[in-house]
Amino acid sequence: MRIGIFDSGIGGLSVLHQALRRIPEAEFIYYADEEHVPYGEKKEKQIKGYIDEIIKFMLKKQVDAIVIACNTATSVATKEYRSRFPVPIIGMEPAVKQAVELYGHLPGRILVAATPVTIAGDKLHHLLEKVDREDKVDLAALPGLVRFAEKGDFDSEEIMEYLTEELKAYPLHQYKAFVLGCTHFNYFMAYYKRIFPETVKFVDGNAGTIRQLLRKLGDAGGSPDSGVSEAVLYSGSARRVTYYFSGRLITAGERERINAYMEQLDRLDSI
Repeated sequence: MRIGIFDSGIGGLSVLHQALRRIPEAEFIYYADEEHVPYGEKKEKQIKGYIDEIIKFMLKKQVDAIVIACNTATSVATKEYRSRFPVPIIGMEPAVKQAVELYGHLPGRILVAATPVTIAGDKLHHLLEKVDREDKVDLAALPGLVRFAEKGDFDSEEIMEYLTEELKAYPLHQYKAFVLGCTHFNYFMAYYKRIFPETVKFVDGNAGTIRQLLRKLGDAGGSPDSGVSEAVLYSGSARRVTYYFSGRLITAGERERINAYMEQLDRLDSI
């Protein structure tokens, strides 16, 4: 089984990270559109053009399914649009519904962070109309985190300064949940834990996206405890994933960069 996963850049590696655990028998193609990152500050027409090109590339590689590991791209690529293609295409959206279902009964508010395109898009607002019946959800655009992630900057005071400035107008002490509505945002968990109260719950859509992928493939199996140790999983992952940057195979130096991101995701598991 061959699965394509793509993002505007390296944010979607957090989805690949989940997929490697949940589907140890699969082969993956990961496509980072490094020539056009970040998507979150571009026009919808531009983004849809990039998506068309990537999906055609994936189909030529004979994938069995495609995961859009980018909330911004999913907000542009509607279900109707994705149904035009001959393989299942699974998108992802900010896990607002999950956050409301899990923590809506608790006192306090929910903050959803995403890119400007996602926040301005109809898709997110239609979702809020359905699930945020008590008007407890706030939205925050944090495009700067995409730039920090793409530079591989996970540990600098500039990140803390950026978050403090962008979130200064929000009542941080009132939040019970923080939704990571962009896959690039997962790399900065240590900073969120410094900013928010200890009681805040963090929610992202990665695990749910992989569950949806498994449902689309008709595979009821697979779990984080699938019997394959992490050591075996990751030692074999280099053979199981082929990486492309905007349609070209990555270089040896770029593979080192990818490895550094995956190692960062491993470290975050222990936080």
